[in-house]
Amino acid sequence: MAILHISKKEEEDRRLKEAAEQAAVEAKAQVAASKVQPKPSFEGRSTSNDMEGLTMADLLGAAEKKREPQAVSSSRRQVDDFDFDEEAFLAALDENEPIGATGDVVTGTVIAHESDGIYVDIGGKAPGFMPKAECGLGVITELKTRFPKGIEVQVLVTREQNADGMVTISCRALALRQAWEKVRQLEKDGKVVQVKLTGFNRGGCTCDLEGLRGFIPRSQLEDGENHEALVGKTIGVAFLEVNPETRKLVLSEKKASTSAKFANLEVGQLVSGQVVSLKPYGFFVDLGGVSGLLHQSSITGGALRDLREAFETGETIQALIMELDPGRGRIGLNTALLENQPGELLVDKAKVMKEAEDRANRARNMIRQKEQSAG
Repeated sequence: MAILHISKKEEEDRRLKEAAEQAAVEAKAQVAASKVQPKPSFEGRSTSNDMEGLTMADLLGAAEKKREPQAVSSSRRQVDDFDFDEEAFLAALDENEPIGATGDVVTGTVIAHESDGIYVDIGGKAPGFMPKAECGLGVITELKTRFPKGIEVQVLVTREQNADGMVTISCRALALRQAWEKVRQLEKDGKVVQVKLTGFNRGGCTCDLEGLRGFIPRSQLEDGENHEALVGKTIGVAFLEVNPETRKLVLSEKKASTSAKFANLEVGQLVSGQVVSLKPYGFFVDLGGVSGLLHQSSITGGALRDLREAFETGETIQALIMELDPGRGRIGLNTALLENQPGELLVDKAKVMKEAEDRANRARNMIRQKEQSAG
């Protein structure tokens, strides 16, 4: 038993000695590492003096602590750690935002002239350039007179920024856009406009309207056979076709004349006209430059076997206007409302026509009463 006890004691002494030697080696390594640091720190350093008074158990504990993995602290900065000025960021975006996309209307100030155009400050990092040909609808010879420095102009952007930040602008393109918009509104309103004939060709005459070139076909002129003699005269025209995409502006003097006549007509009015044609569905009546349709259902309240029983071509009649559509050029007429009893027109047409004025007043009163009852 004594031998076994001695062996265990020797084994324990051997382990303590190895642990002490290991601790001493690591302490020396720490000292050597601290010497290469720019600002050495003596905290936690092990020296020979520090080891005095330590027991073998203390050294073993220190060795075990050295073997434990140390947590690595991260010094990475997060996004929130950086300073961020939102207002400055947005201001930088505004400063570098492109000025003027194609099709935009912008206002700027003339700042310089060249022989082939002018420069206009429109608020971008570079001025806009307007070629001489784009300075207006007409011929402009003196750019400095037409666009003096400092004058404010409104222009249309026709080409976006190039690599230098410069855009191409145009007064002419803007004037054309505005002219087409105005002409389209005139057409929509059914207006008659006055134009001066500026030229002619085999097909008709040309004119100028709001800076646009218009065309009037010979068939739409009141005097189409001598259209070349009309150059220089001013006539009233209405619109047949307005198409900015194809740049078509077609006008008509005859339609303008019709429009003027329509302006003097109204629903319920008694008119006099001549029967000019007979169709299976009724009569066309010339009312002095415009035609009205007397439909077979509006001729009489009686049974009508043949339209010729009522009227003949060339006959002058009186009728009430019951429908008026200037846009489509349509006028709806009625003679049945002039009858005191259904079929009277077929029996005594002369009497109906002679008393047409009084009968028309009675018919208008009846129509007005029906409208009030319905309303």
